[in-house]
Amino acid sequence: MTSGQQVIDGRFELRGRLGSGGMGAVWRAFDLALEREVALKEVRLAGTDTSELDPDVAQMLRERVMREARALARLHHPNVVTIHHIVDSPEMPHPWLVMELVRGQSLQERLAHGPLPPAEAAALGRGLLAALRAAHEAGICHRDVKPANVLLRTDGTPVLTDFGIAVLEETPRLTQTGGLVGSPEYIAPERLHGHEGDPASDLWSLGMLLYTAVEGRHPLRRPTTAATLAAVMTAPIPPAGHAGPLAPVLQALLAREPAARPAPEQLDHMLAQAADPGAVPASTPVPPPPPPPAFAAMPGPGTAPAPFPMRTTEPALKRSHRSGLSPVLIAAGAVGAVAVLLAALVVVLPKLSGGAGRTGGAGTPPGTAPTGAPTGVRTGSGANGGGTNGGGTSQVTTLLTPAAIRDVIKKFEEASGSKKFAQFTVYEDHASADAPVPRRRAAFDNYTYRKGADAAVRSGPSIAITTGDAKVDLGAFNWDVLPALMRRADRTLKVPKPTLRYIIVRASWTFNGGRPTMLVYLTDDYGGGYLAANTKGQVISTVPSDS
Repeated sequence: MTSGQQVIDGRFELRGRLGSGGMGAVWRAFDLALEREVALKEVRLAGTDTSELDPDVAQMLRERVMREARALARLHHPNVVTIHHIVDSPEMPHPWLVMELVRGQSLQERLAHGPLPPAEAAALGRGLLAALRAAHEAGICHRDVKPANVLLRTDGTPVLTDFGIAVLEETPRLTQTGGLVGSPEYIAPERLHGHEGDPASDLWSLGMLLYTAVEGRHPLRRPTTAATLAAVMTAPIPPAGHAGPLAPVLQALLAREPAARPAPEQLDHMLAQAADPGAVPASTPVPPPPPPPAFAAMPGPGTAPAPFPMRTTEPALKRSHRSGLSPVLIAAGAVGAVAVLLAALVVVLPKLSGGAGRTGGAGTPPGTAPTGAPTGVRTGSGANGGGTNGGGTSQVTTLLTPAAIRDVIKKFEEASGSKKFAQFTVYEDHASADAPVPRRRAAFDNYTYRKGADAAVRSGPSIAITTGDAKVDLGAFNWDVLPALMRRADRTLKVPKPTLRYIIVRASWTFNGGRPTMLVYLTDDYGGGYLAANTKGQVISTVPSDS
C-alpha cells in the first residue's frame, strides 16, 4: 500500500516520508477527524520487522515510545515539538506518535547548504537552550541533541524533537547494559564514563551542534564509531575559525568536565550577547563567564590542549594574543559586545595597568604579554625557587617549588579561614584557590595571591568550581615530589620550549575516580600537555602535547 493510501488507526492518512533514523521514520500525515496535517512517528528499529524481534526488545521499544509521549506531554514550550496523540494496540506491529507538523526543514538539511553566521547560530542556540531548560526543569534529559533532531519553523524558530531516548528522573533506565544511546559524535564524554542523567550533558551536545553549525564540520567525527568515541573522550578540539563572538560560548560549553559548563542563566546571557552585541546594555549586570574548558575544549592556534580554569588575567590575555581571535573579542573595555569577557577580567584580579583593553594587533608578536602584564613567566624548569635581585637580597623567583607552595597554602588558609579547598592553581608568579563559604553548601570564594605579596586576598565568589562540593586539605599532597614531577613533565609532555608552567589541584577529578588530583601543565605557542598525579605524587596519566 502506498504512503498516500495507508491510514493509521482509521484516522491518520500517510502522505509522505519526512525522514528516518535508527528509531524509526517520521511521516507527513492528515488527520481525517480534525482535518489538519500532523506528523506521525513510526517507532521501529531501522530495517527491522518488529514482529520478528525478541519480545523483550519489542517491549523495550514500546516503553520508549510511552516515555517519549510522557516526556513531551509534560512540556509546553514553543521550542519543543507538541505531541497530540499516541497510537498503540496489541494488533499493531509497532506504535506511532502523532505530533505537530513543523513546517520548514531540519537543521541538518539547512546545514547541507552551508554553515550559519555566528549571530544566527547564537539565536538558534538560545531557542534550543530554552527548550532544554524547560525539559531539565521537568526532570528530563534529552541525550540526543543534534542537527537532525532540530526542526526549523518557516520563521527560523528552532524546535527540539525526538525525546525517545530521554531520561526521566523517576523512570528506571531502559537502556540495555553496555548499550550506547545517542549519536556518537554528539554524546558528552562523561556519558562514555557511565555518568548519566546530568543536564550538563545536553549542554555539551548543544555546544557541538553550534560548533558544527558555524564551522560546517564536526570537529570530532572520525571514519568509524570507535574512533569517534575515542576522539570525544580525549582528542583536543580544533579552533573554530568562523565562530566570531560565539567563540567564548563554544569554549564554555565544550568543557569535558560537566561542572565546568556554564549555568543556564549565564549561558543564555552569553548567547544573547553573541546574537546581538547591542542587545545587552553596558549597565546590565553581566554574569561572569565560566572557566575555559577542561582538556582545551576550544584551543586557538598556540593554545594548549589543557584546562585553563584559572581566574587570573595575564595568561588569558596571552592566549587571546596567540589565538588569532578578532580584536573585538579581547578588547574588553572597548565595546559592550565583549561585556562577558570583561566580567571575567575585572572580577578576578586587581586592575592591570593598561593591559586589559589592549589587543594583539599589528606590531604585537603572538604570545607577547600585553602592556602592564607581569613578566614573571619564565621558561626554565620551574623547579628552582632561589635567586637574588640586583641588591643581593634573596627572593622567590618562582612559586612552583615545595617551600613556596606550602607558604602560599598557608597564606590562603589565613585569608580564608579554611583548611580545605575545592581547587588550587599555581603559576610561577601568582596563584588562586577556591575556599568554601561557611554555612553555604557548594558555595566558594576565590582567593588570589601574587608573588612577593604579604597575604592572599579575596577576589569574589568563585565562578570556576568544577568539583561540586568536594574539598581537599592541600597539605595531604606530597609537595616534595613536585620538582621530580616537573622534570618528568619536561621529559614526557613533548613541549620542548615551554612558555608557561603551572599546576592545578582539584579536590575531585572525573578521570581519577573523583579523587583529589594534581595536574602539571607545560604549554608553548603550539600547544601543550599535562600529567596527572595522586596525592602521593604518583603519576596516574600523561597526555603529551601531540596526543
